[in-house]
Amino acid sequence: MRTALSLNKIESVYNRTAPRYDWLHGWGTYRLDQRGRRLVVQHGVIEGDVVLDAGGGTGTTALMAARAVGAKGRVTVLDISSGMLARAREKARQAKLGDRIDFVEGDMLRLNFPDNTFDAVLSTYSACPLYNPADGALELYRVLKPGGRLAMAHSIEAPGKLARGVSNFLEGILWQFPMLSLGCRAVEVLPALENVGARLDFHRVIGFIPFYFRVFVVRKS
Repeated sequence: MRTALSLNKIESVYNRTAPRYDWLHGWGTYRLDQRGRRLVVQHGVIEGDVVLDAGGGTGTTALMAARAVGAKGRVTVLDISSGMLARAREKARQAKLGDRIDFVEGDMLRLNFPDNTFDAVLSTYSACPLYNPADGALELYRVLKPGGRLAMAHSIEAPGKLARGVSNFLEGILWQFPMLSLGCRAVEVLPALENVGARLDFHRVIGFIPFYFRVFVVRKS
């Protein structure tokens, strides 16, 4: 796993790319990012849930979740980038879903929420830039209620020697340009969650050369 960008660098990169992030991330993943988001919401959110979208960025996943929870549910979008949150607020206003969504600026490695707060916690591609992705996943798990669902999508190493070689080569080029790579790299968090008793409810790998993503839902014991 490549060494992460510094927290200040990540904040700067995402503030600067916020106006074009949706286009950039979609282009960079062959629009697979949208498939991952849909799977996370489909398998991780139910009507009436109180939801945290951690590292929610421009709010694309949060909007899907807000529609899924309905009028009785609530979604909180947390992100370290004020620029990304500003874009998320505007998208929520345009979608007429602002009354179901709260916006919080913060670090997903140090959440300012008590234990056992949320019915569902979502993370779509926000673990990839973290300095310690496993610790980030455990922090998300902490704020879940017992029986709650943690649904994540994140980059992983490509399967197979040839695909992995091509992916690593291309990732190495992109890594020289943080405004393109967005600090994203292949990570693994599921073993850390299973080690603390999380039960796997759903798992799928999506993608093709050079980008592959793990999408999963675990339930808190």
